Parts: sequence; structure tokens; C-alpha cells
Amino acid sequence: MSSFQTDPRLAGDSVPVCDLALCTVRLMRDGRFDWLLLVPRQADLVEIVDLGESDQLLLMQEIAIASRVLKAETDCDKLNVGALGNIVSQLHVHVIARRKDDPAWPGPVWGAGQAVARPEAEREKLVSRLAAAFARESG
Repeated sequence: MSSFQTDPRLAGDSVPVCDLALCTVRLMRDGRFDWLLLVPRQADLVEIVDLGESDQLLLMQEIAIASRVLKAETDCDKLNVGALGNIVSQLHVHVIARRKDDPAWPGPVWGAGQAVARPEAEREKLVSRLAAAFARESG
């Protein structure tokens, strides 16, 4: 078994926020959406069932933590959570804060127009807020 590395596409499309017990948390670069990725830090995972039973439960807990953090920090209308993996097979879970006025509402965010880069200063401020919220929530 090889050591864990974040898939290059996931790494390129996102920036690190923090690490939880199981997952590394990343913020997608697309500034149209407040969109987190949770990537379990274990090699060779494709499906949730590839995790051991205790890590499956831990993943669900970390999804709940990410959901609470996003809801509190973004005041969104709805949360979308999914583990698709059709393009990037490495196991990762999307937690997306949705708003009724976002450019993809009410449809899915995938394939909805072109990504728009979040300005660096705004991104750094959001990452800092999210990291602090994760520290409080998972504390």
C-alpha cells in the first residue's frame, strides 16, 4: 500500500484549510460557492466502504462537523453533501453551502458555468475563519 497523497486535480482545484482526525479539509478555489472537500488521509481509497468501519463512522462525524462549520460561517440556505468520484476516483466528500441566489441554484454545482477564482485576500480570510471554526467545533 502506498502512502497518502492528495490527488493532483483535487490539490490544484482547492487550498488547504485544516486537518481533522481522519480527513484533510480543503476549500475549492471556485469563488462562486463556499465548497469544502474532505479527503481521508489514507492511501488507495475509492469508496466509503473502503474505509474500516470505525473510520466510516469518523468520516460521517467529520462531514457533520464540516456541515455545521459551513452553515455557521456562510449562513447558507441549504447544504449539499456528496461523494461522487466519477472524475477523481480518490475518495473525497463535497460539502457545499448553497444559496437560492447562487449561479447554479437549484441544480447541482457540477458543470454550472465556468469557475471564478476567489480573490486571494478574500480566500485567505475565509480559510482563516473556517480553520478557526473547525478548531472550535472539533476541539
